[in-house]
Amino acid sequence: MEFTKDDFLISTDKDKLQIDVIHQYLTEEAYWTTGRTRSMTEKTIEHSLCFGVYHQNQQIGFARVITDYTIFAYLCDVFILDTYQGQGLGKWLTETILKVLDGEGVRWTMLATRDAHELYEDYGGFQKLYLPEKWMGRVNPRLRRSSGKEYSGPGDVL
Repeated sequence: MEFTKDDFLISTDKDKLQIDVIHQYLTEEAYWTTGRTRSMTEKTIEHSLCFGVYHQNQQIGFARVITDYTIFAYLCDVFILDTYQGQGLGKWLTETILKVLDGEGVRWTMLATRDAHELYEDYGGFQKLYLPEKWMGRVNPRLRRSSGKEYSGPGDVL
């Protein structure tokens, strides 16, 4: 799938992805991917629905969705390079992803964020967990130990 807006392109074609750009951002800029190796980045891409954002064939953004295309989707690793922020590209990316998921009939879409709650509330309709008394989560105990921080719940991003 491809979507265009002005000089920008969003594509789900994994052959267009520029792994060096993605991995560099995730390991040097993102707070949520501490310790991710290149092989881990490649594996996550292989097993996800990916959305690349491009300007003149240069990758400037990315997001991936872990989904069964029916019941559940988890939106993660969302970014727009700093030099392209402030142009509404993150909003467009979020809206595009949700249109694709809604078109597939996905019932539940979740994400975790430390600092972009307003973006996802305003442009994606996300809210605090619906029915929190039913939802639970689990983090691999090795991750808890290796982060140097004790995990305290689903809102805690390691």
